[in-house]
Amino acid sequence: MSNSPVTAEQVRLDEANDKSVPWKKWGPYLSERQWGTVREDYSENGDAWSYFNHDQSRSRAYHWGEDGLAGFSDDKQRLCFALALWNGKDPILKERLFGLTNAEGNHGEDVKEYYFYLDATPTYSYAKWLYKYPQNAYPYSDLIETNRRRSRTEPEYELLDTGIFNEDRYFDVFVEYAKTSPEDIYVRITAVNRGPETAELHILPTLWFRNTWSWWPDLPRPALCEASDMGRSRIIQATHDFLGKRWLYSSSPAPILFTENNRNNKKLFNGENATPYVKDGINDFVVHGNQDAVNPELQGTKAAIHHQAIVHAGESHVLYLRLTDIEPSQLDSPFKDAEALFQSSIAEADQFYRSVSPASLSEDALRVVRQAMAGMLWSKQYYFLDADHWLMEHGVDPFSGKLSNVRNHEWAHMINDHVISMPDKWEYPWYAAWDLAFHTIAFSSIDIDFAKQQIDLMLREIYLHPNGQIPAYEWNFSDVNPPVHAWATIFLYRMEEAFRGKGDVQFLKHSFGKLISNFDWWVNRKDRFGRNVFEGGFLGLDNIGVFDRSAPLPTGGHLEQADGTAWMSLFCQNMLDIAVEIGTYDRSYEGLAAKYLDHFLWIANAMNRVGQDGMWDEEDGFYYDVLRLPDGRATRLKVRSMVGLLPLCATTIVEPAARESMPNLYAYALERLNRMPQLKESIHPSGPDARGYGDRGILAVVRPERLRRILSRLLDENEFLSPYGIRSLSRYHLDHPYVLNVHGQEYRVGYLPAESDTGMFGGNSNWRGPVWMPVNAVLIRGLMNYYLYYGDSFKVECPTGSGNFMNLFEVAHEIATRLSHIFLRDESGRRPAFGGTKKFQEDPHWRDNILFYEYFHGDNGAGIGASHQTGWTGIVASLMRLFARINAEQFLETGRKGAFQIKS
Repeated sequence: MSNSPVTAEQVRLDEANDKSVPWKKWGPYLSERQWGTVREDYSENGDAWSYFNHDQSRSRAYHWGEDGLAGFSDDKQRLCFALALWNGKDPILKERLFGLTNAEGNHGEDVKEYYFYLDATPTYSYAKWLYKYPQNAYPYSDLIETNRRRSRTEPEYELLDTGIFNEDRYFDVFVEYAKTSPEDIYVRITAVNRGPETAELHILPTLWFRNTWSWWPDLPRPALCEASDMGRSRIIQATHDFLGKRWLYSSSPAPILFTENNRNNKKLFNGENATPYVKDGINDFVVHGNQDAVNPELQGTKAAIHHQAIVHAGESHVLYLRLTDIEPSQLDSPFKDAEALFQSSIAEADQFYRSVSPASLSEDALRVVRQAMAGMLWSKQYYFLDADHWLMEHGVDPFSGKLSNVRNHEWAHMINDHVISMPDKWEYPWYAAWDLAFHTIAFSSIDIDFAKQQIDLMLREIYLHPNGQIPAYEWNFSDVNPPVHAWATIFLYRMEEAFRGKGDVQFLKHSFGKLISNFDWWVNRKDRFGRNVFEGGFLGLDNIGVFDRSAPLPTGGHLEQADGTAWMSLFCQNMLDIAVEIGTYDRSYEGLAAKYLDHFLWIANAMNRVGQDGMWDEEDGFYYDVLRLPDGRATRLKVRSMVGLLPLCATTIVEPAARESMPNLYAYALERLNRMPQLKESIHPSGPDARGYGDRGILAVVRPERLRRILSRLLDENEFLSPYGIRSLSRYHLDHPYVLNVHGQEYRVGYLPAESDTGMFGGNSNWRGPVWMPVNAVLIRGLMNYYLYYGDSFKVECPTGSGNFMNLFEVAHEIATRLSHIFLRDESGRRPAFGGTKKFQEDPHWRDNILFYEYFHGDNGAGIGASHQTGWTGIVASLMRLFARINAEQFLETGRKGAFQIKS
């Protein structure tokens, strides 16, 4: 536990979590793309991208959420604040981020903007965001048309490629937030002209209400109006039935433009408008000079302060705002202390991050860690979907008993109405269950209570299906994600135990009860014939396999998946760990612990079955999926991929204290293994005659001799070990692609270090070679558990063939180091994540603004896929902290608790 003094931010967190002080009520909870989402799709064919596109978004009122630049809102997204910009040349206001749809991009959907999450504290007492806005007309058509012409084998056409940033003709627009209280929020907007000449910039801070009145007409309509400025500043007054009154003060004397957040039916559908003033009214006033587009009576449900600035080359222009519940009569000077507040807020943020970061981290490493956490915190979003209401609007009565082709018709029970951590608020502005489990790991070091709350959400009755399935993601809630929530649950418990001196047993009990339901769903639904081998479909690994694993196989039959079975083995171990921990307080859980021990033994036995129909291939020394044909014949699909590495993760340590705390369980385990020696022979040696370092026991799928063989491939730089972590597919398949012929059609898997050349699961999802952070993290966890058992007695060559032998802690550290090198400057000052993009590598105004991509080039570490998927990529911060604060000897002596110790 840290000996550092309690920081101001930690005090706020404690007040929020222990005293319900609403420090987190206001935050960056707007989406960055609400258009093109399933929630807004009311088409007949389910083509969400086409039904509601970017061009319509400025004119068409959303149903379920809102989006914006640097958006801030309350935690139910009733009142929203965001930035709009205009350079005097664009055909539209810049109110939201632009990007290509899945059909437009040659590698799938892709945001075509440059924006960065630079800083944030967990309560948003301070937060900072940066957007790079070109001074010339934004090249919308060029980006669409050029990308459409390019094939999957060509690189994407990016915004920098258009030349729009030539001669640095752009503005750096910084948006900062600082709070004096939960309801008093200051905003500082700083526009810096990076170009060679004076340039004009229209800055339009915008306040509006989410449109609820069009869809739920019984709800009272909120209102905005201009309040008396009393000769001091411009003020927008917001009145809402639930929120009460709020005021937005501006340091600018610029006029306020008012309109309604209503759909422009006339423009979109040649219909009649419900009101004379509509959502795009401010756009039409500013860009087209339409004086009739805004309300002269200075009222509405959407308003913007139209501030115009002339910014000389190299100079800055600053605008202050304040969103507060303090009425004008109580404020003599709304911005008197603004500058001092921002200075103190930044200092408190610095203090907080120093308190949670090891002192041994370099300045550059601290920058990476802090921006990773900023990305996590900025990627929270209010997510609203009443599935029953949505289905009824689509003509589906979930109680009629009739079958339906409408997406997610099986999830009518579900009501999502919370702030949730998103994978990427532009590319994936909807929660993904297995992503979220990894997010909680990263969040745990800065806000353990929020991390626990996110796990709890996925297990609540209004999320979890009555049959026990956890919802996957909005494109298909019934798809199957890996079952990692039990792992995250026990991780968070251990983290809190180390940080606060005591674990939250009630959280553990509550989660365990729901996880039992999910575990049983897996056993009953995904073990097709009760053989303890599991399917699951794509399981988050997208196009890694020979076939689309979520679709009917062209061969007929079914797949027995090495990854699905490994995940289930880990699930068993996690449930056993949780039951044992609760059992130290409540002996009635001992029987449940025995249940999960049994499941583990049977699943491990099935996975390690020898012979032609087993997943283990003795010749190759690797695990593979098994294709079981309709006639019962079986064949291994011999693709060396992450599928065959995941069995390494199904590993847990049995500390002596755990054996002693539940002697009946230990006796049961010995009796079970003695009665059924086949079970004992199929797993890693376990029991009193197979104790490891410190008298520890181990439960693991992979036996020692197989562990060495798999690690020889894992650590081979010509196979899985890249300079930047573990590849998802062996580089062996670059020259030796796996080919399977079915009914005259060839199915091929070849190593692709970067973008995918197949449209399976969308063009920007490629597991055929790149490095992915989440599975690297669980591999590191597995290796460290093996180290706790073996200590220095088990060493392997790392890299394979190098003659350099390492223990498994050192191997784990080596992998983590390679992962961190994706983001850190190398000897030449370049960050591999930025690839060959000269602007990012060399320009002082770009090179330290770090992007946390979805995945990374398997050979050079360049970032690929979603550019802001800090969610699970943010785990790199946890890895950097871990190995900066503990060495192999400390870890071996302290055990798993050592990995959670918080040291400055």
